[in-house]
Amino acid sequence: MLTILNWELLSVLFIMGVFTFVLNRKHLLSMLLSLEYIVLSLFLILFIYLNMLEYEFFFSMMFLVFSVCEGALGLSILVSMIRTHGNDYFQSFNILQC
Repeated sequence: MLTILNWELLSVLFIMGVFTFVLNRKHLLSMLLSLEYIVLSLFLILFIYLNMLEYEFFFSMMFLVFSVCEGALGLSILVSMIRTHGNDYFQSFNILQC
């Protein structure tokens, strides 16, 4: 019974992160924060799954390393976008412009 409630809670956490990602399309910073929330909920799912199967947590450590690299890449894109365009609105950012 407890494991079913855990999986339902974790799936609700993931779905809430996806909804916030879909609904917040105006600012790049809010999209990056919702992506980090999704990554943390996926890490929690992975950690509980590996704990239930009694595996080692090396893969979860690799997942954390890649998620930190993803976060650093997103912040560098945010900083370069603010330096070139002055804000993080997607409406002012033209992809075809070099």
